[in-house]
Amino acid sequence: MKRPKLQLYGKILIGLALGVIFGLLANRLGCSGFVLDYIKPLGSAFIRLISMVVVPLVFASLLVGTAGLNDVRKLGRIGAKTLAYYLCTTAIAVTLGLLLANIVKPGAGLSGEARRALVESRSEQADAQIARAREKPAITDVLLNIIPANPIQAFVEGNMLQVIFIALFAGICLTMIPGGRCQPVIGFFEGVNDVVIQMVRIIMRLAPYGVFALVAAVVADFGASILLALVKYSVVVIAGLVLHAAIVYPSAIRIFSRQKIGAFFRGIRPAQLIAFGSASSSAALPVTMECTERNLGVSRKICSFALPLGATLNMDGTALYQGVSTVFIAQVYDLGLTAAQQLTIVLTATLASVGTAGAPAAGIVTLAIVLKSVGVPLEGIAIIWGVERILDMCRSVVNVTGDASCAVVVAASEKDL
Repeated sequence: MKRPKLQLYGKILIGLALGVIFGLLANRLGCSGFVLDYIKPLGSAFIRLISMVVVPLVFASLLVGTAGLNDVRKLGRIGAKTLAYYLCTTAIAVTLGLLLANIVKPGAGLSGEARRALVESRSEQADAQIARAREKPAITDVLLNIIPANPIQAFVEGNMLQVIFIALFAGICLTMIPGGRCQPVIGFFEGVNDVVIQMVRIIMRLAPYGVFALVAAVVADFGASILLALVKYSVVVIAGLVLHAAIVYPSAIRIFSRQKIGAFFRGIRPAQLIAFGSASSSAALPVTMECTERNLGVSRKICSFALPLGATLNMDGTALYQGVSTVFIAQVYDLGLTAAQQLTIVLTATLASVGTAGAPAAGIVTLAIVLKSVGVPLEGIAIIWGVERILDMCRSVVNVTGDASCAVVVAASEKDL
């Protein structure tokens, strides 16, 4: 069973490399319009196919996984472990980002003229995000919005927090129904889950072409500038992401399980590549579940519970990015941040990352919460917009890696690995 996965990984990697080369050539030859008009739709179709199965997969797998635990106390124990892991690793991620940003100081010394040039270069694209960020609801509204007033609307709009709430609530209720009266319902959703998983396997055959089209469109649109602009800031964010993925997750896996680190990263590679190409941890969720169950040996019950939650609640890469970005923008505007303000960043970024949509550029919107919490101008979002896409792709890789590591740790603690 390992050989087909290795072939898939190799094909996705080739598609990624060819996408970069093709995009650079198209940008250099002035053919970026052709790529955006005719190549990008192939990648968009791939994302639509994956997005099509995300909601039914999350609902069916989470409901079956919750009901399959057959014990509300066990569900509470696993849920507590999952949430604790996600919150702890997120807090570590944002703290690491703050440390690196304070040591390297990527935004220090930038002239006012350079700052204006950066803002103006992406002003139109950033304005919409800034306006959207200003309308961000209060935290109480966010919490209340988890409970859907209309369950059908939650499914239609793809509101993942509400879908997860419905699935958890229904799964808990199923565990409380005596006898075998709940089995027809569970059996039905097990069948739905199996059908969706089979759809994912078929869709994954298109992954190399989808990744090629997505990456080619990004590079053709921005050219080499996406790799060269704001180098210092980008290097700090990417270094933080690499350190977090290379130290925090392996340490947790080594401490709490017997899973070999090399086997873990080999097993999760296809999901990491999909997350990188799509810049979306939600889009990678079906592949993450497939890899975690098949390659890492985590039971379907744990995968069905921990991974859908992680796709919505666990945003370590996003939190680290928010910490670095806040300090960077503050340094650009020559604003000093006190120790109390940086502690506020840790707390706010940890909470803001919970519920962040696992979709491209969603981190930009929640970054506004962190900026507002310490009085940093929201207009600073325009400064980092030029490299937002490539950083979004990188932090999505960390997000899905964190989801998989949590599933391994929780499964090992339950002796279910």
